[in-house]
Amino acid sequence: MRLRIAHTTTYRYEPAATSVIQILRMTPGSHDGQYVADWQIDVSTDSRLDVHQDAFGNVTHVLTFGPIEDLTVHVEGLIETHDTGGVLRGTDERFPASLFLRQTALTAVNPAMAQFGRELRAESGDDVLGFLHALMVQIFEHMTFDEDPTNSGTSAAEAFALKRGVCQDYAHIFIACARSGGVPARFVSGHFLRSDGVTSQQAGHAWAEAHIPDLGWIGFDAANGICTTDAHVRVAMGLDYLGAAPVRGTRYGGGMETLTVKVKVDQAGRPGQSQIQSQE
Repeated sequence: MRLRIAHTTTYRYEPAATSVIQILRMTPGSHDGQYVADWQIDVSTDSRLDVHQDAFGNVTHVLTFGPIEDLTVHVEGLIETHDTGGVLRGTDERFPASLFLRQTALTAVNPAMAQFGRELRAESGDDVLGFLHALMVQIFEHMTFDEDPTNSGTSAAEAFALKRGVCQDYAHIFIACARSGGVPARFVSGHFLRSDGVTSQQAGHAWAEAHIPDLGWIGFDAANGICTTDAHVRVAMGLDYLGAAPVRGTRYGGGMETLTVKVKVDQAGRPGQSQIQSQE
């Protein structure tokens, strides 16, 4: 499948910020099942743009600029994808899978989550893949997609208690429960082509990957109750959202900061797309 992606992030500072540093993880890489045919990044202001790879191999762009009132970062490109049944191969794996057993503040389990995971693990026995599929389905059924009650700093335990959240929260809960069951898991940020024809979205997408011996890393999209397919475009990964966020940074000076995000994910060459905003 050929997917065209456009992702625009706009910041407004009132009054102007004296200095801003932003780390962008908005550029996907190629691997088995995903080929970056074309990709470009544009910034609305003259600034220094340094390209690096972080510790996990994610492509990062570091922006430094100021003083500034408005900033727009736009990325756009064409990705060719193939369905691999959720199995990830051909990526640059710089650390052993066991690193991704490490808990973070966003992926720590509380007693209710620990029991939830233990029960599913016990039912699955030695079938690790079965445990992960059951975990994904149970989270999908436990949660209700809702943008209002959570934010980028909401932990897995908080979202699990609320039974509400966005794709980031679903992924954090999956990761927390998988790790508590002894399965390495990590956070993935990217994009998703919706099956209902809606192309304009309010944010990127997020899911989890879990490691199974002899199979490797497999993508689990708990927000949609499916393993990853050719409708998913993988951009960055980390221990949790903070390590894979499309934009992270800091500023000095200035007052109120307003953030606007627009994302469009479309199948190249497919006519007649709806422009209703997505909740995913």
